[in-house]
Amino acid sequence: MSKIAALGLVAALAFTGCGRSENNPSDGGTKAAADNTICKDAKGDTKVGLAFDVGGVGDQSFNDSAYAGLKKAVAELGVGCTTGEAVQDEAESAREDRLRTMADAGMNPIIGVGFAYSEAVDKVSADYPDTNFAVIDGFDPTGDAANDNVAYLGFAENEGSFLVGAAAGLKTKTNKVGFVGGVHMDLIKKFEAGFTQGVKAVNPKAKVLVGYIQESDLKGFGDPEGGKQVANGQLDKGADVIYHAAGGSGAGVFAAVTEAGKGQWAIGVDSDQYLTAPADQQAHILTSMLKRVDVATFDMIKSVVDGAPLKSYSTFDLKADGVGYATSGGFVDDIKAKLDKWAEKIKSGSLKVKDKP
Repeated sequence: MSKIAALGLVAALAFTGCGRSENNPSDGGTKAAADNTICKDAKGDTKVGLAFDVGGVGDQSFNDSAYAGLKKAVAELGVGCTTGEAVQDEAESAREDRLRTMADAGMNPIIGVGFAYSEAVDKVSADYPDTNFAVIDGFDPTGDAANDNVAYLGFAENEGSFLVGAAAGLKTKTNKVGFVGGVHMDLIKKFEAGFTQGVKAVNPKAKVLVGYIQESDLKGFGDPEGGKQVANGQLDKGADVIYHAAGGSGAGVFAAVTEAGKGQWAIGVDSDQYLTAPADQQAHILTSMLKRVDVATFDMIKSVVDGAPLKSYSTFDLKADGVGYATSGGFVDDIKAKLDKWAEKIKSGSLKVKDKP
């Protein structure tokens, strides 16, 4: 991967992969401090440093999922830990200082939650060759993966999208479903490809209406009104299930589907968005495509405990329980057996999921 391509993808992940938004301000470190109180009683030969992105514990997304993986490691592997949290719009040097402080304190591994730690980890890891680092959804900004003590933990979003696509294809009454992407770029087309393939696999007659909020402007991931506009256009054309891969703009998709009334469904992304949606919207959230940051976090810690640290690029796919679908609300209970059969085909390798439309 070239440096330009890597940085472009990292920029995209700022809006789609790390679970934060411009409306999620720092709380001044209180959540990180509270979390450290939990880590205070965790003792072990392996000491984990978990560097949260903006929002920290309580963000109901990536940070919380990473923390769940850390808690599991404390309980099952007996590790010690410490945490830190990024502040909105902080300087790159602040991330580097956070990582260096953890390294100087003997933390190993040190895990940065979210793409934004990619640059800092690249710089700091070179100075601590005996410490293992990892970045959730991270990419080597130099493109050469020269630091062999760094693991970049990514996900097979296309596979998870296939499963929610299958759910959409089985649930649609109009044989028209929608996909709303934040920005028309390779990363989001990966979601589109898996979703469309899943819809067609179970319902060849179904039509997938594809819409993007922006062609290239990354603001498409933080534009709820734009998401609502695209979703309304698809609803007007008869779509009764709409999946979004649009970051914060997904709130507009949920609003449009809820306002459309009974029989209309939305599908969330990354986390189980049913759990964080208002009550009126919950009744319309069919499922969500899950990215299991907790699994990636735990597996990274376990690899260090086991003496075989993960390094370079790892993809947490369906087989590794890195992606999946949510069942909250019980709306897919009647089709769960069918979805799980498709999942088994993907895990076995008998079904290949496309990563391009």
